[in-house]
Amino acid sequence: MTAYSVVIYLLAYHSGRIPILVLILILFLCLWTKRLHYNSKKVMASNSKTSTDVPSIAAEAVLAKSDFDSTNATVVKGYDFNNGIDHHALLSSYATSGFSATNFGLAVQEIIRMINKKLEVPVEDITDFNSHTNRRLSNCTIFLGLTSNLVSCGVRETIRYLVEHNMVDCLVVTAGGVEEDFIKCLGNTYMGAFDLPGKDLRKRGVNRIGNMLVPNDNYCKFEDWVMPILDQMLEEQNSQGMKWTPSKVIHRLGKEINDKSSIYYWCYHNNIPVFSPALTDGSLGDMLYFHSYKSSGLVIDIVEDIRKMNNQAVTAKHSGMIILGGGLVKHHVSNANLMRNGADFSVNVNTGQEFDGSDSGARPDEAVSWGKIKMDATPVKLYADASLAFPLIVAESFARYQQQFDQRLEKEKSLPVKTD
Repeated sequence: MTAYSVVIYLLAYHSGRIPILVLILILFLCLWTKRLHYNSKKVMASNSKTSTDVPSIAAEAVLAKSDFDSTNATVVKGYDFNNGIDHHALLSSYATSGFSATNFGLAVQEIIRMINKKLEVPVEDITDFNSHTNRRLSNCTIFLGLTSNLVSCGVRETIRYLVEHNMVDCLVVTAGGVEEDFIKCLGNTYMGAFDLPGKDLRKRGVNRIGNMLVPNDNYCKFEDWVMPILDQMLEEQNSQGMKWTPSKVIHRLGKEINDKSSIYYWCYHNNIPVFSPALTDGSLGDMLYFHSYKSSGLVIDIVEDIRKMNNQAVTAKHSGMIILGGGLVKHHVSNANLMRNGADFSVNVNTGQEFDGSDSGARPDEAVSWGKIKMDATPVKLYADASLAFPLIVAESFARYQQQFDQRLEKEKSLPVKTD
């Protein structure tokens, strides 16, 4: 008996006993149940019929056709270790590996462009000198900026290598990048750990730089070494009218250290100027502070240095910037190149992000907007810890040209030096 038959039966024989509204409700429920049953069968039939057909909207979204010309495109490909361990081939493969590895490769290529431009003109054909630095004007003046932590760590030896072979023309460093070099000539820096308790280290007279340790005795040795030099500098100022600048102070300390492991020993011998506009911001500043009580009157002029550095950029035939880290050194090098309407080549290696508006985090394109990098340049920023990346960059660029640089330096030393 169907639901409809039940309703008809009730209406015919029991209509007097059952209220009409109840009968209507029963009829409505019967109709609604039948409709649900019908729709369910319809959906099942539809699914059964189209189960092998992919919905067109999904197919169009997932299987969209490409409009891409791969004729001149570079294929992503990493190094195959089945070819053996070849570090040059491995690092060369970074350029086609993608992500930060590709930016590493681009940084190497940009520095090689600087080097090739510098070596383009034989040193014996260069007759022009920078009147402020008394260096021959090579076809590309390379500025190297670095923060102090890179001298504290093992990158110091990489920097020393560059200046030893006269591969760069100018250094810009923070104060720590000056003193840490000399302090390492007087005492060792040791490996530690990032999580060593500062309270315990302080009680033991040990200073922590990241995961490296410097006994405070090293700074005491530095004081013993530098104080007599400051005395002599003050005497020369008073008796000979010597006008000291940060670059002249560093030049003098490089002369006095007499240690070939020192960056500034080689800067002195190869006449590479070193600029440090914040020279007092570190242990050397502490020594100058103490010295001012012992023998007041030593004057160090930063204005002469800014003229010297900016003019080194202005007179450059071509200019390249390699900046490790950010802050003062990044801006000081970049701003000098503004004076010549921008550097021709630029590589930045740091971990800074641009969201906070810091100069450290700014991408190269921001420097283009200020005129610090030329509009037609191909600058590179590598987001990386320079202690990890820069020695590898040097291995793939400067180190592969060492013979040419050494021959050039030998010829240059045989040529007459300009005298006023």
